[in-house]
Amino acid sequence: MLILGIESSCDETGVGLYDTSRGLLAHRLYSQIALHAQYGGVVPELASRDHVRKLIPLLRECLAAAGVAPADLDGVGYTAGPGLAGALLVGAAFAEAYAHGLGIPALPVHHLEGHLLSPLLSADPPRFPFVALLVSGGHTQLMRVTGVGAYELLGETVDDAAGEAFDKTAKLIGLDYPGGPALAALAEGGQAGVFKLPRPMLHSHDLQFSFSGLKTAVLTATKAPGWTEASRADLAAEFQEAVSDVLVSKAMAALRQCALKTLVVAGGVGANRRLRERLNLVAHRAGVRVHYPELEFCSDNGAMISLAAGLRFAAGEKGHRDGAFTVKPRWPLAELARPVV
Repeated sequence: MLILGIESSCDETGVGLYDTSRGLLAHRLYSQIALHAQYGGVVPELASRDHVRKLIPLLRECLAAAGVAPADLDGVGYTAGPGLAGALLVGAAFAEAYAHGLGIPALPVHHLEGHLLSPLLSADPPRFPFVALLVSGGHTQLMRVTGVGAYELLGETVDDAAGEAFDKTAKLIGLDYPGGPALAALAEGGQAGVFKLPRPMLHSHDLQFSFSGLKTAVLTATKAPGWTEASRADLAAEFQEAVSDVLVSKAMAALRQCALKTLVVAGGVGANRRLRERLNLVAHRAGVRVHYPELEFCSDNGAMISLAAGLRFAAGEKGHRDGAFTVKPRWPLAELARPVV
């Protein structure tokens, strides 16, 4: 089956073509970073309008790159949530209309399922079952995954996600949007340990996360006597180390709890170099394999949506052909998945 995937949940417009026999054929991605940078963050209305402008050109590029025609498609998958309501509506309306016009089924896809399955696009994909650490801008979760649609939530953040904490901390220390990558780059020149930041819930004896207090600790540090702009790199390094400490500790605890030796790390924060270094070191000592998506698939993208839709179609899901749809800006992954027995 040849599946078209559409991603428009936030500030990236993505299109992907996945063949269930041949794998990923092509994908195209447009980032709105330059558009939103002048406002210091994503402006939902502008994001929606830019998706309208970019979807059709990206689709044409993707079809041409794969050497396929619209008539070759067997189905369309699209991100139906979670995300910005207006941005989701653009992608959903386009995908449903396109599928209806071609007479093929459309399938709504959960954005986090796309991230969770994205390492399957790599040259060395993980095998089920595994533990997944999802670390994106709005979500930090640990899942036990035994197959497509077979997910068990092990733990999640009770407040800010790791990606949110990165972005908010970056803003507190005067970095420009997008804050997360800027903070990681600044931390490369700093020294962890100069500042002493907490590791929230590190010893909570569960798999829950909390990062809002870490952000508050950063704010307190910037207002302490002796704070200077020159201190920013050291504070960024300590913040990054604190987040990594918590994520690594909880991920390894989840593996022990599930008696598994395979970890998948997905989502935008999964591209963080320091987090990967720490995970790889600890995992190697524990005899654990860690799988990451390729860097191009860490951020939101259409390839992961086409993959998730393709795997669900291959598993027997039919989609629908009536053109009716809804979007879910808040859509817990647990609503989509069947419990793991």
